Amino acid sequence: MLVNWNTREMTLDCIRTVFAQTSDTPFEVICVDNGSHDGSAEAIAREFPQVVLMAEQENHGFALATNISVERARGKYVLLLNTDTLVLDHAIDRLVAFAERTPDAKIWGGRTLFEDRTLNPTSCWGRITPWSVTCMATGLANVFKNSAWLNPEGYGGWDRSSERTVDIVQGSFLLIEKAFWDKLGGFDPAFFMYGEEADLCARAASLGARPHMTPEATIVHFGGRSTTLFANKIVYVLGSRIGLIQRHFPIFWRPYGRFMSLFWVGWRAFVYSMFARVSKRYAGQAEQWSLAWQRRAIWRNGPPSRGAVS
Repeated sequence: MLVNWNTREMTLDCIRTVFAQTSDTPFEVICVDNGSHDGSAEAIAREFPQVVLMAEQENHGFALATNISVERARGKYVLLLNTDTLVLDHAIDRLVAFAERTPDAKIWGGRTLFEDRTLNPTSCWGRITPWSVTCMATGLANVFKNSAWLNPEGYGGWDRSSERTVDIVQGSFLLIEKAFWDKLGGFDPAFFMYGEEADLCARAASLGARPHMTPEATIVHFGGRSTTLFANKIVYVLGSRIGLIQRHFPIFWRPYGRFMSLFWVGWRAFVYSMFARVSKRYAGQAEQWSLAWQRRAIWRNGPPSRGAVS
């Protein structure tokens, strides 16, 4: 399942690798184009007539567009694959084989690399908790990236070279049985961008799922190509985190989680603004964090609605 929005060349490259690197698993490619204006739909249809192309007239966001595409799926498994990825060394075949070996996991993911083939650790995450919110908001998670205790969401200290149970498999490379997806009701469309897979995995865990990751299935994930303004990404990410807090924190921890999320942005906006007065090298960060803080009304109560961020 692919969701494209104005990433024509990357999407074409991604689909090429899917066909070139998948030989043991029968599959169909379903691609939703979210109202792109870069000729994506026409290019995909021209080069890959065998792809099921759903050319939408508007940007539904990743979650809703994925739900739309999965409705068309006919196989046992559904693979969510970002368009800014490249499939390496039969990764899809390997991930399906891993799923067959570990059926109790119910959700499966692989390892991702950056463009230069160094480790991209974002293929899986630990769940958001009051402690992890504290570490993220205060910067401890960033300063002590290799600490499992101070960077719990990032699984600090684990190099992704071993198979293990994880809390969250990122939606850039996520395999799930179609029947289980349907049971969960798919993604919550309230998450326009970011956070939808964390919510899905949390709901899946409540039904007994134990998501697993394997390094045997590896892809390249470039990342962030659909969100060009950093302030917009902050708005989406923090709104999604607050949405996760509202849905999955114990009720008495929710005010704290929301406060620390606001603190995260407000404190960085202040600090970078102070640094920018001393050195111009911090001017960009100061501008973006300050802009995200100024727009906090959009995200402080949960995921921004469609069209709220421009």
